[in-house]
Amino acid sequence: MNFPLYIAKRYLFSKSKNNAINIITRIASGGIIVGAMALFVVLSVFSGLRVFSLSFSNDFDPDLKVNPLSGKSFFLTPQQEQKLQQCSGIASYSKIIEERVLFSFDGKQQVAYIKGIDSNFVKVNKASKKLFEGQWLRPNTYQVVIGYGISEKLSLGLFDVNNVLEVLAPKPGNGNFSSLNPEDSFSKLDLVPVGIYAISEELDSKYVFSDLGLAQELLLYKPGQISGIEIRTKPNANEAEVIEAVTKICNNKVAVKTRAQLNATLYKMLNTENIAVYLIFTLVIIIALFNLIGALIMMVLDKKSNLKTLFNLGVEVKDLRKIFLLQGTLLSVFGGLIGLILGIIIVLIQQQFQLIMITPSLAYPVEFSFQNIAIVFATIVSLGFIASLIASSRVTKKLLD
Repeated sequence: MNFPLYIAKRYLFSKSKNNAINIITRIASGGIIVGAMALFVVLSVFSGLRVFSLSFSNDFDPDLKVNPLSGKSFFLTPQQEQKLQQCSGIASYSKIIEERVLFSFDGKQQVAYIKGIDSNFVKVNKASKKLFEGQWLRPNTYQVVIGYGISEKLSLGLFDVNNVLEVLAPKPGNGNFSSLNPEDSFSKLDLVPVGIYAISEELDSKYVFSDLGLAQELLLYKPGQISGIEIRTKPNANEAEVIEAVTKICNNKVAVKTRAQLNATLYKMLNTENIAVYLIFTLVIIIALFNLIGALIMMVLDKKSNLKTLFNLGVEVKDLRKIFLLQGTLLSVFGGLIGLILGIIIVLIQQQFQLIMITPSLAYPVEFSFQNIAIVFATIVSLGFIASLIASSRVTKKLLD
């Protein structure tokens, strides 16, 4: 057995004659355990909040979204559609039209996006499963599904026979008015709200879903003219290959974005928050490890006579340093493992029994992740090793003379 490791284990598990050293060692061990447990729990909480926050965009955003490189729309021919259907990485796709328009109901007005969708939309997007009230729209009708926020702002309910929901969109042209009546410059249609969806506060105030044909009629689009394509990829599909294939099918006139690129700001914010919290708690652990440095230095002084004996027997100074380096590292490893076990228990209890609630119906989200286990263990062991290295450097030839 390695001699420094053997002595380090003896020192680690045996009590010192000096009771103060035993107390400081227990405090150092407790600091490592609590630090590891707290770091794991906090990282699990933020992982849960990340999953919870992204669940809203995951329910609404497709795996891939195709937009024109220039302008607001592009043309998709039947031949291109056939190639999309034959693309091996695409499970389903939906043609869409998005445009900012004005909605009017009972004297109230609200600017929002109309989103024209085809019958394949429900295969690509989960918005149809997020209905707060009513039903999903039927194809080739004037039915629409509105967001809960828009419904509140317009004081709009479903199947109101006394008032009509109107949508107005400016007609495309060169800006020259051929009529003195401003209404001639707008396309106007009457809509029938049949459903209200609820996903998130932002999305609920942004979109009104309609049939693709209705949006084409309102915006005076030509057959085959759309503003985008939403794609659901197959589980094992290579996104890069699918993007390349779709771009080639559309004659390199489109930009294809992934879900992460569609929500780049949100992903950046969540990653920044996660890093900030990790650094803050790492600083707390560094402060706690000063106790470990103090405990090891006191141990060096307490074992000074033993170290002199070993030195006189021929043990080199570097091997004597290794004893306390290994002792501190082992203390960090065991403390980190105990802290992780306690943290895992807390996270699993919250997942199973939902003891801490945000609202009466929503438990505080936590996410168990092996990545977080690896991060916490690597952090504790690395910082413990550095602290032990600092403390073991106190063992010098001058000290032993």
